[in-house]
Amino acid sequence: MTGWDISPSGVQRVLARTAEAAKGLSDTGKALQETLPSAAKSAGTIQPGGAEKSGVVGPVGTALDEFFTAHQARLTYVAVRTANSLKGAATAKDAYVEGDLDMAARAHANALKEPKIDLAGAGEQQGGK
Repeated sequence: MTGWDISPSGVQRVLARTAEAAKGLSDTGKALQETLPSAAKSAGTIQPGGAEKSGVVGPVGTALDEFFTAHQARLTYVAVRTANSLKGAATAKDAYVEGDLDMAARAHANALKEPKIDLAGAGEQQGGK
């Protein structure tokens, strides 16, 4: 395949920066999962005694719950898609490097092979033997 010019170290730098950003996104998602129920409970209710005493979640808490429920699948999708993309890019980079090493090894082996010289009329006297 022509036109491929990949800098493995450049790809590795981009993967590292992307993984760092993805970790921040993941940490934020985990914090959201942990704090949203508390926020919903603390938002209060329209009933006397508050959510803690009545066990009823108010309109703000309900809205927070509905928001999280509506977006949870999307957030999970983004996390899984990001992880798969990082892994795929790393695997592709490794295959590219491995392919370069394989090509270099084949070129080196071919360069070390004894040449076969076919001179017309020379018979079996190839290669100076």
